[in-house]
Amino acid sequence: MTKYYILSINPNAQYEWEQYILRDPITAERPDFASLIAQAVGDETGSYLVAVNIEVKVLEQAPTPQTQKVPVDVAGVTLNPQRSEWVA
Repeated sequence: MTKYYILSINPNAQYEWEQYILRDPITAERPDFASLIAQAVGDETGSYLVAVNIEVKVLEQAPTPQTQKVPVDVAGVTLNPQRSEWVA
């Protein structure tokens, strides 16, 4: 059985559980591996010792948006407040 997921890695995430997120590419739901394994054994009642092999192939990598710092020249801005503006 081959399943496809989108893995998002964000080492700067606010919470530890948000650093690695695995989602279904169509429904965006997180996979329930226990249900997937149960389907593989036929959903038969009982206890099973199972071996699970995980093979990962990167099919495509989306570029990570980079924040870009743009220099701003504020030296050209001059403030000349009038005293009449200061009086209420």
